[in-house]
Amino acid sequence: MSRVQIGLPERFAFATELALYIGHINYGGHLDNALLLTLVSEARVRYFKSLGYSELDVEGCGIVLADAAVQYRSEAFHGETMRIEMAPANFHARGFDLVWRMSERDTGREVARGKSGILFFDYARRKVMPVPEAFVRRVSGP
Repeated sequence: MSRVQIGLPERFAFATELALYIGHINYGGHLDNALLLTLVSEARVRYFKSLGYSELDVEGCGIVLADAAVQYRSEAFHGETMRIEMAPANFHARGFDLVWRMSERDTGREVARGKSGILFFDYARRKVMPVPEAFVRRVSGP
């Protein structure tokens, strides 16, 4: 079986920090793999909020998660603070990839990297929508 390989951008557009609580830790004494994705979800909410959006209103559209890929790099432990960096990439007609890296804040040790496939969605009509051009302009920078 081939391993998941996720390339990272040269720079990330956004970063936030999240502390690891005892509830994030599994029987092995480290960050639970499923709960890592809850941290990434919180970071994604913060990313959209930093742009003035919510996940239900990005230029009039909501978003849904179409897929997710994770490459685990090292353990993380109770009491550590994770720095999660995010950047949009690979735009297509109905969405994009939100690429991310999670590192331990104080040492810079990479814990995981991944991508979340985002689709734009009209919740009232239950239909996938085109990427809003205003969103693309906003995240593409100057």
